[in-house]
Amino acid sequence: MVTLAVTLLRQNARRLALGFGVVALIAGCAAGDEAPVVVAPSSSSPTTAPPATTTTTLPPATTTTTAGPAPLVPGVHVDWAAIDPAGEAKAVVTPTGIVLPVVGLDGDRYVVTTPCAQQATVSGTPLTGANVVIDAGHGGDEPGAVGRVHGLTEKEVNLAIAEQTKQLLEEAGATVVLTRTADYRITLATRGALATALAPQAFVSIHHNAEPDGPWDGPGNETYYQIASPDSKRLAGLVWEEIHEAFAPFAVSWVADTDAGAKYRLASSGGDYYGILKRTAGVAAVLSEAAFISNPPEEELLLTDDFRHAEALAIARAVVRYLGTPDQGSGYTTPYDRTEPAGGGGGTSGCEDPALE
Repeated sequence: MVTLAVTLLRQNARRLALGFGVVALIAGCAAGDEAPVVVAPSSSSPTTAPPATTTTTLPPATTTTTAGPAPLVPGVHVDWAAIDPAGEAKAVVTPTGIVLPVVGLDGDRYVVTTPCAQQATVSGTPLTGANVVIDAGHGGDEPGAVGRVHGLTEKEVNLAIAEQTKQLLEEAGATVVLTRTADYRITLATRGALATALAPQAFVSIHHNAEPDGPWDGPGNETYYQIASPDSKRLAGLVWEEIHEAFAPFAVSWVADTDAGAKYRLASSGGDYYGILKRTAGVAAVLSEAAFISNPPEEELLLTDDFRHAEALAIARAVVRYLGTPDQGSGYTTPYDRTEPAGGGGGTSGCEDPALE
């Protein structure tokens, strides 16, 4: 009996151990994706397996390159004259953004010629030179030519295109100054004084025309140059060429003077007729009369961003070609004699200076 009882106890113990093993296996599987751990009985200390290691391969590093603006004229490099920022102040930008020629110093302030050709003392940021000066014609109570349909004023278009031209040339590495930075009146005397003080490599006065001779089979743009300056003449030919090519794809009813092209206009004294060209003697200066704002189809074009950009880009390209190539330009023509005066303005009569500070 005793032997039978011992045997039964041993069998029951084995059944209980087997049951516990099954329960442990089921519990391990229910715990997740981890495999069950089976620990073998041993009289020695348990051994812990080292943690698994994971090798991660990183993708190769990438470099992002941001391209600069495309060159204005592919393959043409311009060596812009160096402007010494520590040099003598030739002009100053007042706190209100007006650019004025400096004629002297008064302590830590600048004695300047105002837009109305008066003298004043101001504070501001000095300018020691410029590579290019862009002159936006007219301004303030001198609107210039006016469109017949929309009343678009020349002064507005001149400034908008001057600002775009400045930006394009600055992106190409030039130091550029505008003679007029907002809608205010400025005399020819002050414009000329700015140009000669800053001594740029090129000066372009931006205008738009009126009173054509009649219809034309293409753009009737004109560019005037200083009669005694070969450099001015070459710059005028390049400005005329670039603008003419930029305008040609726009199919409208163009108008022009019969001597449209790159040309001069003589005064009765034999010198340059236009005041801005007389007052910039010694600087390669031109006066651009691009589209005829008085012609309704061209006024419509001048209202569009595409046409304005085309003109600004053409002027900027002409400057780059003038300074970076020996190109001679084209469109040169012999002007007919003119007796009628050009549009008025540019003097001091009735001129009121804008706020300078």
